[in-house]
Amino acid sequence: MSRARHVVVVGTSHRHAPLERREQLRLCESQAAEVVQRLSSHGHEAVALSTCNRTELYVAGPDARMARWGAEAELRLLGAGDGLYRYEDEQAARHLFRVAAGLDSLVAGETQILGQVRAAHALALDESASGATLNRLFQQAIEAGRRVRTETEVARHPVSVPSVAVELAQRELDGLAGVSALVVGSGAMGQLVALNLMHRGVGRLVVAGRTAARAAELALRVDAEWVELDGLREALAGVDVVFSATSSAAHVVTEREVGASRAPLLLVDLAVPRDVDPAVAALPHCTVRNLDDLETVAASSLDRRLRELPRAEAIVAEEAVRFVQRQRELAAAPAIASLHRRAEEIRAAELARAAGRLVGLSPAERRSVESLTAQIVAKLLHVPTVRAKEAARRDENMYADALLHLFALNDA
Repeated sequence: MSRARHVVVVGTSHRHAPLERREQLRLCESQAAEVVQRLSSHGHEAVALSTCNRTELYVAGPDARMARWGAEAELRLLGAGDGLYRYEDEQAARHLFRVAAGLDSLVAGETQILGQVRAAHALALDESASGATLNRLFQQAIEAGRRVRTETEVARHPVSVPSVAVELAQRELDGLAGVSALVVGSGAMGQLVALNLMHRGVGRLVVAGRTAARAAELALRVDAEWVELDGLREALAGVDVVFSATSSAAHVVTEREVGASRAPLLLVDLAVPRDVDPAVAALPHCTVRNLDDLETVAASSLDRRLRELPRAEAIVAEEAVRFVQRQRELAAAPAIASLHRRAEEIRAAELARAAGRLVGLSPAERRSVESLTAQIVAKLLHVPTVRAKEAARRDENMYADALLHLFALNDA
């Protein structure tokens, strides 16, 4: 019988779980490596995609139910309860392609997610956890993401989490002119926040980072001051708004750093796990915003791109159908390969039996006989091969199974 490998995804995102739950499920690089190693040790292919807004496990194997159970078990170990979604085969592919295209992001059309999808797949490759099925899936997801960005207007004017965060601050502070801002974190997110603040004309900008060299480099790029994290308390005392986006596992901004008595302070926490201790929100002079607070701002900037979403969704659906049809076609591949191999064995055996009668042929004539018999076999097998592939794309395996039976291809 023909064999197929199924793809499932189990996970949660900002659409299904609050920030507190997403914090529990967030996987650092080493944790993601351990998860995909465990899943692959049970005979599955696995990729773990974990970002600020989602944690998803993509698992491929011959049994969809076992693949789903394996992913669910890993997420339960992290404390997952309700709020998990589960998609299989075409739905799983379509979901990943929407994610890669930025259509399932908190900020629709944002571009950072494509790099995160690529990095998740690269980590699984490094751990030898991603095989032929998930390699094909993730390569096609990256292609789908690129198509949406190049063939539609959804991301023509990219809107990212950092830009929305700065827009939120601009609204709440009635503009940025004359405003003093502090960016905590000099990684990719912190850099984008700092650049957005500079382009929107913030009054004064300070950058703080764990690595002095990186913070100093970023400060030079955006014409800002810089401080080390040890000087965070003093830096906070002189600003109106702070954006925090580090990869720290512990709170970076606490009541101690903020202080008990000072002017009003807006804190925009872009980290998962959160950088800002939730207790800071109870201080009378502090207003704390996090990723979940950005959705309203992001939605208002989406209106001008709504007309492009149907085209983007059509691209995603087209790519998902193409992936599934290719998967189904591959299910018939063993039967087709066995048929061609058996036919070649018969052709070679018959030529060997006739070798005595062909001894008088010249080398050129022998090549003609070889070519003629190969062409006859190819023509005879062409239609059965095409029909078996077409049926497989429709998820009908009777042609492939009939080939195995009629030509005794499974017989020893």
